[in-house]
Amino acid sequence: MEALLDRPPVLSLPNRKFAIQKRFAFFTIMVPTVGFAAAMALAAIQGVHPVEWILLGSMYVITGFGVEAGLHRYFSHHSFHGNRFVTYWLGITGSMAAQGPVIFWASIHRQHHASTDSDGDPHSPWLDGRGPAGRLKGFIHAHVGWLFKNDQSDWSKQSMDLLKDRDIVRINANYPLYILLGLLIPAAIGMAFLGPNGAWRGALWGGLVRIFLWDHMTWGVNSLCHTFGSRPFRSRNKSGNIGWLALPTLGGSWHHNHHTFPYSAKNNLAFYQIDPSGIFISSLALLGLAKNVKGPSPRIIESLRKENSHA
Repeated sequence: MEALLDRPPVLSLPNRKFAIQKRFAFFTIMVPTVGFAAAMALAAIQGVHPVEWILLGSMYVITGFGVEAGLHRYFSHHSFHGNRFVTYWLGITGSMAAQGPVIFWASIHRQHHASTDSDGDPHSPWLDGRGPAGRLKGFIHAHVGWLFKNDQSDWSKQSMDLLKDRDIVRINANYPLYILLGLLIPAAIGMAFLGPNGAWRGALWGGLVRIFLWDHMTWGVNSLCHTFGSRPFRSRNKSGNIGWLALPTLGGSWHHNHHTFPYSAKNNLAFYQIDPSGIFISSLALLGLAKNVKGPSPRIIESLRKENSHA
């Protein structure tokens, strides 16, 4: 009996799954954070080589389109159709951002839309009270805290269509490989231009710093764009448009527009709104790589604007 009492408790399957999830979240958050801090310290001492800037910028844009145009608009919302090349390209580059496998990312996002800013939303900043302490707690939860929450909901139910696609399942299963690829590519390019030391410098700037920055852009849409921003359409949720975030989020911060028309491949609904991911998708269509690009008609947009103005 004493021997049995001395044994550590056996975790249930859901708790074991959460423990793994929490460790993985901690690893994928802390490693880029440490890498970013190390890069800033080195930059203060020895500056940043142009090759490092180029690797950071190019890898940021490539994996950023993989997330915003790929994981978000293509896989989560089916806002346009693409062939196998597009599916693999966006699935792989989106996975290289290290924000989770394709099916996980899409499932969480679909659940967010199903219960936006209400019970069931995985990362709403509005579910922890209305006072200053509650707002701060909610903001932190929406930005990064939700990754450590023991929510035992089966998000995969949100993505049964993706689970039926063999190509997507294959991309999903190879997720760790694509994270590694996202580090090896800039490392190889860095070594080619800067010599042996260029390998770790390329992996640092084109890999870890890039992951750190894009993480906070994506999380900023969850936290900032559900707390601040303009709301030109009537809505039951708190999503807002933040124009100054449009370029770094590649159009993701026109978030109120997105929640108004979640099926749309483009988030810009006015001439002054810049949506790089929408331009990227339009370019795919011009090349014959995308079709059935969805979006609201000008008549519907204007009708909803007038409805809001008369509310």
